[in-house]
Amino acid sequence: MAQEITSITQIPGIYAGHCTDAAAGTGVTVIVCPTGASGGVDVRGGAPATRETDLLRPEETVSVLHAVVLSGGSAYGLSAPCGVAEELERRGLGLDVGVGVVPIVSGACLFDLSVGDAKVRPTSVDGIEATMEALDNPDVPLTRGNVGAGTGASVGKIAGPERSMKSGLGEDVQCSGDLVCGAVAAVNAVGDILDPETHEPIAGVLDEAGRLAATSAELLCSAQASMPLSRQNTTISCVVTNAKLTKAEATKVAQMCSDAYAHAISPTHTTNDGDAIFVMATGEVDSMVDAVGALATCALERAIADAARSARSAYGLKAACDL
Repeated sequence: MAQEITSITQIPGIYAGHCTDAAAGTGVTVIVCPTGASGGVDVRGGAPATRETDLLRPEETVSVLHAVVLSGGSAYGLSAPCGVAEELERRGLGLDVGVGVVPIVSGACLFDLSVGDAKVRPTSVDGIEATMEALDNPDVPLTRGNVGAGTGASVGKIAGPERSMKSGLGEDVQCSGDLVCGAVAAVNAVGDILDPETHEPIAGVLDEAGRLAATSAELLCSAQASMPLSRQNTTISCVVTNAKLTKAEATKVAQMCSDAYAHAISPTHTTNDGDAIFVMATGEVDSMVDAVGALATCALERAIADAARSARSAYGLKAACDL
């Protein structure tokens, strides 16, 4: 039953997996719908690194989305979706174009070059590995924390890297009757991560004594921060639902889900973030678009909080579990 679903991999037709390079501090997370989902996207950040977002616009003719790739490596990480497409083609999965198939693969990258090894970035091989893990291990719950696209993620960077904290990759699933909305988020925000219910900080900028005290918004507004990590931050997410949605409706759900960033990240959508949210709808359950958006927003804000709570200290950065 829907109420028993705790991971997006339990949603029929959805597969997900990672490729993680802990030594280099980077990785790839892929969410696959082999039969094709209705897709939408909302990009709010000021410095995005994305692939095939224009194709998801409602007026464009391609109506299916086979995979969403969340990757580290900044713009270099856009090589990973190429590997995902290659592996899907090898398995005969994609849009039939008469002479073969073309998998429709969208994706976004976050900046993790400041931790681990800046010279090592996700490649097409990593995309292939993540896709193989996803498709060859069905129904296995997605691992969270310092894995995949969240391997090198960090938050609270407004006062510099020495006062930032480790973040990671989070997940949450919300159900209402037969409707299921799940979210995966790789959280690499310049701001702080807040509990969406209590609004208490989970992770963020540390004070000079290494305590979670000052807030990024306060530092920014009082001009105590100079935003030293320009364009080196991004929260990238994928929402998966079993609802029946058109591309236009999936786009509206993605726009509604941007509220989750405002609920769980402060400040958010800055000029130094490349925030993006993808939506994949498998089309099994009739539901009001607004209901899908509201439930998906709840799942995404909890996934963002989970990314901070699931992270473990690494690369010299404290995690929420250390405080």
